[in-house]
Amino acid sequence: MAAMKIAIAQLNATVGDLDGNAARVLAMAQQAAAAGAKLVLAPELALCGYPPEDLALRSDFYSENARVLQDLATQLPAGLALVIGHPLAEGENRYNAASVLCDGRIVSTYRKQKLPNHTVCDEVRTFNAGALAGVFEHGGVRFGLNICADIWEPGPAAQARDAGAEVLLVLNASPFHMDKQLERHEVARQRIEECGLPLIYANLVGGQDELVFDGASFALDARRTLTAQLPASPEGGELRAAP
Repeated sequence: MAAMKIAIAQLNATVGDLDGNAARVLAMAQQAAAAGAKLVLAPELALCGYPPEDLALRSDFYSENARVLQDLATQLPAGLALVIGHPLAEGENRYNAASVLCDGRIVSTYRKQKLPNHTVCDEVRTFNAGALAGVFEHGGVRFGLNICADIWEPGPAAQARDAGAEVLLVLNASPFHMDKQLERHEVARQRIEECGLPLIYANLVGGQDELVFDGASFALDARRTLTAQLPASPEGGELRAAP
């Protein structure tokens, strides 16, 4: 597997501020590219903020996200791939999605398969579930995509491996509670045991209503060893070689 510098964009997204969130991601992407990164991983629904709640029931919300996403793709540094979470409308279906942007275009899109419907999450009300693996190639490495709850159950991670993925990228909007980071590490290690792939986990930071997102993004290698750990709370990112 080719070595690659990857940036985790640990973002404090504002719900509904599509242009503002895109501008902050773009600034992080430009900084990462200047430091030699070839890929930037942003969190779940980073383009619109999480949770969008009833905004996700409005058709104009999806058309505006599509506009801002395409604009963002055209502004990225040449050769840099950005993986970013966003809502997606396809006909009557609505998805919690993640797209790969590179060289002015949307290269591929993955649709979240496991929709949480418990505690503070009610995604079953607002989104449809995807069914297909999301795998893309960049810089000689084949990456698989999962979104948050996708790694809390068996299935999507192994599906990405079976589709040819060599590294698993996980976009998250995971709220804080006591000992949550220990749970995340354990669940991530379970998925690595299942699929055998190194895993990079990008999480939101900041507050949204009663929720607090604590960041604490991390990477684990295929032996389930922690190879990178970002701090809790600060917005920012860190560059690492692909495991």
